[in-house]
Amino acid sequence: MKSLILLLTLFLGLSFNTKDLPIWNPKQGKLVDKNKEGEVKFLERKKQCKALWEKEYKTLSDTDKQIYNQCSESEIEGDYWSILGYGDCSWYCGAEGDTVSASSYLKSNYKNINYSPRNAYDLNYQTAWVEGVEGDGIGESLKYEFPSYHPRITSIIVVNGYVKSEKAWRENSRVKQLKLYINGKPTALLNLKDSRNEQIFEVEPIGHSDRANLKDKSNWTLTFEITEVYKGEKYEDTVITEIYFDGIDVH
Repeated sequence: MKSLILLLTLFLGLSFNTKDLPIWNPKQGKLVDKNKEGEVKFLERKKQCKALWEKEYKTLSDTDKQIYNQCSESEIEGDYWSILGYGDCSWYCGAEGDTVSASSYLKSNYKNINYSPRNAYDLNYQTAWVEGVEGDGIGESLKYEFPSYHPRITSIIVVNGYVKSEKAWRENSRVKQLKLYINGKPTALLNLKDSRNEQIFEVEPIGHSDRANLKDKSNWTLTFEITEVYKGEKYEDTVITEIYFDGIDVH
């Protein structure tokens, strides 16, 4: 009887805590409209620009000069699937030493494809974390750990679903709501749109506000737990392409 009462108390306590958490809604960022056809065009353009840039400008035809003038270094050196543009140092110039893990992940049947938690933090639209349990993945989570000296976070950006193509996005489940834990403490419920747009949550700085003697301070963590999903048309697997961040303490 005592065990039953204890379990009920814990359950009710958890329900109460979840119910009382603040609900955060995102602003919509850029649409992630990626696909294999787009990658092929990107690579063709990259090859064309690179070939022209290797020639002497004065030897080019008028048509080639126009193309040459429209080519950019990001087209020649960039990656179609990269979240950060070529040469875009951004906040990640000073962000290092962080790791990501998950409560589970789906095992792949293909050699060149995996669904590991690291995919949710590789700044790449082509890869994704897929939870690995039966059903919708309710209760599965991603955990990000940051060293004490890590710059603070002021934006959480979620790329929801499998955005490598519209077909993959529709067929797999997407997250409807995440529960955010900071250092293991339930902090907020993050509502997500059923959208291929990046979804941006602006937050009060997360991390050590006292920047003195940072190496003597403790590491800190963010955990994102799936609490609700949008059902996929074909698969039950719930997918997050990326959760990445922006912040302060770098520039």
